[in-house]
Parts: sequence; C-alpha cells; structure tokens
Amino acid sequence: MTQQVIDFRSDTVTKPTPAMQDATQKAALGDDVFGEDPTINELEAKTAAMFGMESALFCPSGTMTNQIGIKMHTQPGDEVICDFLSHVYQYEGGGIAFNAGASVRLLTGDRGRITADQVLEAINPDDVHKPHSSLVVLENTSNRGGGSCYELAEIEAIKKVCTENKLKLHLDGARLFNALVYKNQSAKDYGRLFDSISICLSKGLGCPVGSVLIGTKEDIKKARRIRKVFGGGMRQAGMLAAAGIYALDHHVERLAQDHTHAKQIEAALLSHPLVEMVVPVETNIIIFQLKPTITAAEMVEKLKAKGILCFATGKQTIRFVVHLDVSAEMVERTVEMLKTT
Repeated sequence: MTQQVIDFRSDTVTKPTPAMQDATQKAALGDDVFGEDPTINELEAKTAAMFGMESALFCPSGTMTNQIGIKMHTQPGDEVICDFLSHVYQYEGGGIAFNAGASVRLLTGDRGRITADQVLEAINPDDVHKPHSSLVVLENTSNRGGGSCYELAEIEAIKKVCTENKLKLHLDGARLFNALVYKNQSAKDYGRLFDSISICLSKGLGCPVGSVLIGTKEDIKKARRIRKVFGGGMRQAGMLAAAGIYALDHHVERLAQDHTHAKQIEAALLSHPLVEMVVPVETNIIIFQLKPTITAAEMVEKLKAKGILCFATGKQTIRFVVHLDVSAEMVERTVEMLKTT
C-alpha cells in the first residue's frame, strides 16, 4: 500500500477542490487586456468592495502585485522601509532594486512586525545625500515571523506616521485573510489604512494561481500599465478569476481550522526532545528550531521517510505550513509520527 504523503512545505501546494474546478469550467471569458473578461472584472470589483477601496487588478502572482505596488508608489532613487524578514526583500529576487530602482531601509521588528516609532526613526531627512523615503511596506501575516499578526492599533499608528511624513503605505497581504480570521478584524479596516493592498488567492484560499492588487482608481490605472510592462497582462484568464471568486465565497472562514491544526502540531513540537524552540503559533505557519544534535536537513529527510514533507528555512530551523489539503486525520498522524522521529 502506497504511503500517504502529507505536504507541509507551503500552503501554495493546495489543489483546487472539485467545486472550485467546476466554477472555473463555467466561467464567462473575454480578453482581459482589453478589459473584457467579465469574470476577472467581477473578481476585481468584488475584492475592491470587500476592502472598501475603489479598484483592483488581477495578476498572476503575489510577487507581481507587490512589485507593481512598490513601483507605482516610488521613483528610482527612493527608499522603501520594511522589516528585514519581509517577503518583498527576502523572496522577490531583488525586485525592489531591479523593477523600481529603489533602495531598502531594513528594520528589525518583532517576528516580522515593525512599529510606528521604528518607521519614524527610519525616515530620512530632506538631505541630498540621502535617498528619499517614500514608502513603507508591511507584511501581514509575516511568513518568516511564523505567521505572526499585526494589531490594528499598531497599523493605525504607522499610518499616522506615514500621513504626517507624506509616505505611502503598502500591505503585502499574501496571508491577510489568515490574520483577519485569527484577529477577528475587518477587511474594510485595512482598506481605510493602506494606499495599496496585495492579497494572494493561491495560498490558504486554495486557488491554483493568482493575486489581486487593490487601491485607488488612479493607482490601479497606473498599476495596469506597469503590469503590461512586467508582462503580466493575461487574456482569457477568467477561469483563474472564477477560482478566486469561489475561494472568497467559501474558503475564508475555514482558515480557522488550519490555525487549530497548527496549534496541535505546535503542542507536539514543544515537547519534542530534539526541538529547542518553537516560534509562537498564531495562524497556519509553524517555525521551530532544533537542538545542535541534529540539523534541519537531517530532520527533513527523517520526516520525509515517514511521508511528511516540510521545509528547512535555515541550518537548524524548519517550517510547517498547514492548509486546506491537510485534514484532521493528517494532523493526528503527524503528531504521532513526531513522537517517534
């Protein structure tokens, strides 16, 4: 009998559910570069309304929506302020420099979360020797921070600093819906605070591909031009957008189940003899550090032999990500396997 594989490498490995696939097959289609795909238009209008913002743009990836957001808010030679763990800095191929020609001011926050005081201190003076500080980027939840979430009050304080100093505020919300569910927050609260928001549909929401950039009509018009330059204009992509509409209607509230499963795995790791430390689990990401007696690469191979796939994020650190393709039974099996690994 073939051993069942449990894949914790990322929430990007999810497969569309049968109902989602059915929705994609029934999607009305048109040419999106001409603005004529009705399903993409519906998705864009739906996400903009959800956040109380004016307009939205469907793109192939979260990296693209982030990079478009950064470019539309900056000029070459500007500086972007973000945490050193930020996805836009760590995992987007140096895109801030390559695409926007901007430099980066890195801050050391708490598990990927920075404060208003840190932002204020990082803003450069009006000095020809310094790059112009023009944009702050937050990530919620923080991937490298173990799925940590911002308090809304801190974001409000950061927004105040940005407004007073004429900086734009962009959100990398790849896993924002995890934060909204965990913190019981409102999407419209985020819409009133950020100049632009990137949300991913292909992570916890379970779509095969796609992200949406949300902002003002003026900014999204500019973003559409940047998307074209980046090669991100798609044609009859309404099938992908239909998956996004289905996910927003059916897969948001169920994220709480992933959070519960992550806490169960966290409990098992906290008592594991080879585990030194577990980053406090809030949402669907578990990051833990091993004791010096074993490396992350060795542990990953031991777990793989038992049918559990995970990801080494450092010499001694491992990441598990829970998602909709991980059932309660799989979590129970994982907990049992960890006891003998």
